[in-house]
Amino acid sequence: MTDHEPYYGHDLALVHHLGFGFHADGCAPDLIELLAPVRERDGLVLEVGCGSGLLTRHLVDAGCRVLATDASPAMLELARATAPDAEGFTTLALPDDPVPEADAIVGTGHALNYLPDAVAVQRSLLALARALRPGGVFAIDLEDLEWGTARAGVHEQSRVGDDWAIITYYEDSAPDRFVRDMTTFVRNDDGTWRRGHERHDNVLLDIAAVPPVLADEGVEVEARRSFGSHELPVGLYAIVGTKRA
Repeated sequence: MTDHEPYYGHDLALVHHLGFGFHADGCAPDLIELLAPVRERDGLVLEVGCGSGLLTRHLVDAGCRVLATDASPAMLELARATAPDAEGFTTLALPDDPVPEADAIVGTGHALNYLPDAVAVQRSLLALARALRPGGVFAIDLEDLEWGTARAGVHEQSRVGDDWAIITYYEDSAPDRFVRDMTTFVRNDDGTWRRGHERHDNVLLDIAAVPPVLADEGVEVEARRSFGSHELPVGLYAIVGTKRA
């Protein structure tokens, strides 16, 4: 979702797929419930920032028609293998790519926070709202300014799997910025290891300003601590609502 090399190259996408599926797993039941009216009328669900297809698979298994989108080619490659029965897969780099019309727009993983600034986020929200058909469901998550302040004392974290490892350093250089500096290690087929590195610069938002932006396009939403019963981490908010018929 940037004008430089896309976030989530091959190795980081794989590590995220293997070790960080808990967010999609936790949110999926709530989103499936929110999407019940759309599913009943065989509406199309546009998933923004589908990643490796972990949420996509849950939605498809529940009977949803899903068009899965992401800005990362590596993520889309994994998503095609994870949820092959989805309606389709396509690259979507906001805020400039045209957004397909849909009966629901969903997303976990705070994809819009990867945009360069709040103006780009606002443009993207407007584009998504315009693409949502009347009566459609809107449900995405976003990082608030609170995300950074709640983690001000955390500077490093590491996780290890059977064939991968990741070391992440955190920076809160500005109130509206949260930086993840990540080094990955992935085992090759011959038993050796390869090393990769990515730096993710997230823009943090004043979540209270989001509902008025969407309301200008007829999408009435509220910021919640969850999509339903699964509470999100501190500083991450579910933006949930519908477009006026």
